[in-house]
Amino acid sequence: MSYPLKLEVKESTEYLRTLIRKSIPMISVRINMLIMIKKHDGSISRQKLSEMLGVSPGSIHNRRQTYIKGGLEALTNHGRKGSVSKIFGEQERKFLEETLNDPKNGIQGYTELMKKMNKRFNKEFDYVTLREYCKRNFGTKIKVARKSHVKKDEKQVKDFKKTSLIGSNRSAGA
Repeated sequence: MSYPLKLEVKESTEYLRTLIRKSIPMISVRINMLIMIKKHDGSISRQKLSEMLGVSPGSIHNRRQTYIKGGLEALTNHGRKGSVSKIFGEQERKFLEETLNDPKNGIQGYTELMKKMNKRFNKEFDYVTLREYCKRNFGTKIKVARKSHVKKDEKQVKDFKKTSLIGSNRSAGA
């Protein structure tokens, strides 16, 4: 059986704890690993670390190697890039807002919305990107029932209410 990897953590425990408070949960587990290593004077097996942190031994190995090669900055880098806001410009956002807030638009789902966007702006939009953007910015959901039918004629509704028995009883009793 091999000995645990001896790793020297350069940062102080107080500094690492302040970083944990400021970071997202994904990064705080990585920083917590450094605190555990520091508590055990740098020599703790990856198996024991993985049990303490609830992470696989392979992840511990990868994170320790990342720390050795790039330090704390490399370990705390989450690797996510860009933002969706660059994909959707002001025109696209305005079109989405108008289309999604219009109760008579008749859109059945995100696929139909994506086709409308592609046709209108001569640009290919990714389905997942469009769906997540709409959910995040406009609070949309898949297949939500509407309050009324899209093709309902308002004039016919008024005429029906005037001539219906229920409608005439209300007006007579009021």
